[in-house]
Amino acid sequence: MTRAVEVRITGRVQGVSFRAYAAREAVRLELVGWVRNEPDGSVAAHLEGPDDDVDEMVAWCRQGPPGARVDRLELHDVPPTGASRFEVDY
Repeated sequence: MTRAVEVRITGRVQGVSFRAYAAREAVRLELVGWVRNEPDGSVAAHLEGPDDDVDEMVAWCRQGPPGARVDRLELHDVPPTGASRFEVDY
């Protein structure tokens, strides 16, 4: 079953390659969607894939890459978009 979520991660998450690490992890898990920096200093992502893989990616987002400090993660279930790959928005 495909699950889709949107997450917003706040803390020290920009300037630490969060998007690049997140994209690598999402591709490893064979998820589709996107990740991007937000003007307020947070990182947002849309993640789609099997329930367990989405859960694993959300758990990764709660820690982030080396150098990141995640203070908060907001999670919302959303309808799948049917994306075909994972993209980093710049």
